[in-house]
Amino acid sequence: MNSPIYVALDTPDIDRAKAIAKKVQSHVGGIKLGLEFFMANGRHGVHAMAEIGLPIFLDLKLHDIPNTVAKAIQALRPLDPAILTVHAAGGRAMLEDAKAAAPTGTKVVAVTMLTSLDDSDLRSVGFPPDPHEQVLRLADLAKSAGVDGIVCSGAEVKAARKAWKDGFFVVPGVRPKAGNSGDQKRVVTPRAALDGGASVLVIGRPITQADDPDQAARAIEATL
Repeated sequence: MNSPIYVALDTPDIDRAKAIAKKVQSHVGGIKLGLEFFMANGRHGVHAMAEIGLPIFLDLKLHDIPNTVAKAIQALRPLDPAILTVHAAGGRAMLEDAKAAAPTGTKVVAVTMLTSLDDSDLRSVGFPPDPHEQVLRLADLAKSAGVDGIVCSGAEVKAARKAWKDGFFVVPGVRPKAGNSGDQKRVVTPRAALDGGASVLVIGRPITQADDPDQAARAIEATL
């Protein structure tokens, strides 16, 4: 079985991204490329990373009117990403159009709530101050819209999996026991996230900022 770990290469430096990916490729299941990488390197950069041979998770968190998101995804089709993110808050029509526009083999997953937000952040943008309730509401919307799954924190994945047994669950904000949480507020260990029902674990800094990224990835993989 391939590792559920996708290493988050959040850097504009393509040479650094390639170097880390090559070091850890035996101990991860894929590469996550986000806005920072994509804005600096574009589609050419994604193609270059794909040559390493690992599945690509394109984490662009698209959120716009349905037609715009669909056209954006059609423009990304040649990249054939394994996973692609959109925002669940874009609504049912946007989610439906995103899935319809994506390549057949691409899993479209809806971001429910960023792991950098907590109760007070939710209240400040007009949502009920309960991350759990908000994630489950958006998970239900994503399921009914026909996308493949959601992005949620490890704190909510167990309940989301219970309600959506065949869903695909991406869990970011994953930190080893001794790890620094950084700007993430709702974090869990890799083992806890997997036990809760995660399909994919997104791990960045604990691997990419380690003195030995390969050893860090290997140590995390051993806990799984």
